[in-house]
Amino acid sequence: MSLATLALRRGNGQVLMRSMVAGAPIKASTSVTAMRAMSSYSLDSFRGGSGGMSSIESTQWPMTKLNTIFNIVPQGELHVVERLGKLNSIEDSGWFLAIPFLDRIAYIIDVRERAMDIQPQAAITRDNVSVEVSGNLFIRFNDPERAAYGAKNPLYSVIQHAQSAMRAAIGEMELDEILHGRAKLNALIKGTLQEASSPWGIEIRRYEITEITPDEQIRLAMDKQAAAERSRREQVLRATADKERAQLTSEGVKISLQNESEGNLIRVRNEADATKTQLLKEAEGKAEAIKLLAVAQAQALAKIAAELQKAGGADAAQLALARDYVAMYGEMGKESNTMIFNDRPADMSSLLAQAVAAMKAVPGPTPPPGPGTIDVPAVAAPDVDTADADTAALEKTN
Repeated sequence: MSLATLALRRGNGQVLMRSMVAGAPIKASTSVTAMRAMSSYSLDSFRGGSGGMSSIESTQWPMTKLNTIFNIVPQGELHVVERLGKLNSIEDSGWFLAIPFLDRIAYIIDVRERAMDIQPQAAITRDNVSVEVSGNLFIRFNDPERAAYGAKNPLYSVIQHAQSAMRAAIGEMELDEILHGRAKLNALIKGTLQEASSPWGIEIRRYEITEITPDEQIRLAMDKQAAAERSRREQVLRATADKERAQLTSEGVKISLQNESEGNLIRVRNEADATKTQLLKEAEGKAEAIKLLAVAQAQALAKIAAELQKAGGADAAQLALARDYVAMYGEMGKESNTMIFNDRPADMSSLLAQAVAAMKAVPGPTPPPGPGTIDVPAVAAPDVDTADADTAALEKTN
């Protein structure tokens, strides 16, 4: 038998080599040391990222186990047992007995959810942009019989189908839609994978795009576009700020003018109300004064009329009229150089006759004639031509 080498790596990078030659005795201390080392060391073949684990899992299908008659199934696994090359049973977690040489543990199905790394795939979008897209696929076996006999390697099949579905979905979308619509792209790829992996006993839990990398020229163009968009937004914000400032300033001026005009309107209204009230009060005062004056004049006229009814009242009235007539001429002489006189201003008898005629022209009760008096006929208006007749009548009365 050839030399077998087991490389174990410690956490700090130290590598321990254990060599065994077929047929050579192995000491108990050496085997114990190797078993202890297995608990704290990891195999070199499992180094690397998640992509390495996905490729290892896909190439290590199917997983089998030696029949030890008394077999134990760990939690989270299912064992597919074949008898004479035909499916016999599917054993759940726990223990079971199997007949040696007849029964064989053909498949070990891990029913726990696992993540499969999808390596970056080159694709072309609908607008002819080259991109590289990578993702993660989360799957779980839900039917061990289909997982064992539905495909020769279901893990490899689902990875290949995920890559082709991702390229097909990207080819139906533009770059902007891919960058801004990852959820839509994930749902599209998941639906396609679920339909294809159902015969393989695999349930697609979810699909997530991890990275979208356009080519160098597209990245430079996107950077320039982003810079131009930021500049445009800055200019738009600045213009919006200037617009709002101008609007607020004009609104402030408008409000100020409105307040000022409203103040002027209130002032004019108050002044009009004050003027109105003043005029009303003055009118009321004048009306009251006219009323009082009219009452006083009425009382004076009544008093004069009562006095004229007495003996000698007419003579007194004639004398008072003559006195006022003379006073009137005196006032006219003071105010103007032009005066209008009667043709006989020195004739007192004519003046008295005119005064008497004016008194009799006013309608009113006629006093009873006294003893030794003669009634003078009433005239509408005395004139200069009848002055001699009036004078003669006055002399005749006296």
